[in-house]
Amino acid sequence: MLTLKEFKQARSVLSGVILNTNLIYSKSFSKAAGNHVYIKPENMQVTGAYKIRGAYYKISTLSGEDRSRGLITASAGNHAQGVAYAAQHAGVSATIVMPTTTPLVKVNNTKDYGANVILHGETFDDAAALAAKLSQEQGLTYVHPFNDPAVATGQGTISYEIFQDLPDVDVILVPIGGGGLAAGVSTLAKLLNPNVQVIGVEPTGAASMKASLEAGHVVTLERVDTIADGVAVKTPGDKIFPYIQKNIDQIITIDDSELVDAFLDVMEKHKMVVENAGLLTIAALSHLDCRGKNVVSVLSGGNMDVITVASLVQHGLINRGRVFSFSVQLPDRPGELLRVAEIVARENGNIIKLEHNQFVNINRQSGVELRVTLEAFGHAHKRAILDAMCQAGYQARECHTNQLYNQV
Repeated sequence: MLTLKEFKQARSVLSGVILNTNLIYSKSFSKAAGNHVYIKPENMQVTGAYKIRGAYYKISTLSGEDRSRGLITASAGNHAQGVAYAAQHAGVSATIVMPTTTPLVKVNNTKDYGANVILHGETFDDAAALAAKLSQEQGLTYVHPFNDPAVATGQGTISYEIFQDLPDVDVILVPIGGGGLAAGVSTLAKLLNPNVQVIGVEPTGAASMKASLEAGHVVTLERVDTIADGVAVKTPGDKIFPYIQKNIDQIITIDDSELVDAFLDVMEKHKMVVENAGLLTIAALSHLDCRGKNVVSVLSGGNMDVITVASLVQHGLINRGRVFSFSVQLPDRPGELLRVAEIVARENGNIIKLEHNQFVNINRQSGVELRVTLEAFGHAHKRAILDAMCQAGYQARECHTNQLYNQV
């Protein structure tokens, strides 16, 4: 049971183990959302995510016999690191089954904490099926990443810290995957203040909890499709589902494209790397129908590999018109490249890369393809540059959309 007594016990066990990730007031997000926005940076937590709370507390409740058999779990990455860290501190062995799509940084960090890692399947549910099988076959103690009241209790200690920093909090935004974090945070928040509103946030492509709440019982999605790997769960936890039904006031769903924008916002405005699952609550700020309220966005984790970071930055800049590419056909004669460069410079575009191909065809009047990648200030500036190219007699084609640009 998720009771105040258990939450107090969890807080005591975790004291000195986890970091108290103090709230950070966000001036920029507050202005954009029309609320007083604070972020709860669990991306700065030990192991880089909130999962250490539930994993460590759960393992502390196990009997000596359960520990001695060895631990096993399935995880998309963050719970894996929490279990591995806690198992190492407890002096017991841990086996972690992770999807093959798990970011390398999460796999390597889990191994660094001394766990045995098995990569299996494309989704968390695939990994969980193998972990359950191995648990039975080898007699290992299964530590579920979310469908366990003790795990949810550990995660819920976040609410103690929120109320400590912001006693008059009005709204708490919390990511939802399997539901352990949301169950713990919402249950304790309601115990501390029944009037606080707790809103769960899911990706549109993996909204299993929303579907379950609408059905009135736990349902399984046929498939999940989201860049937020940490919450890509087909089936939420049935043991913690009643707490979600009782204490979550609303579910907001977020498209992946919004997470790309949120990544850039958090990186540029708060200089932090937050993984896609943790960005759900930032993207949700623009979906709130309240104004002037004290809102806390829980950033659940920051374990993201550099390749994914680079990809998100690139896509985010393209989405905002701050980086784009266009191609033009040029006559094969001296000075044409300089002419294009002068047009771009006159419009204050910053050229990043040029690709000059003289062999696209044998017609020397349009025999050179020039592809230009440049930095702009946004979509309006991009349009001004392309307009200038058209006014100079060039037909410019945006490369990533493959659409011929015509002056309007």
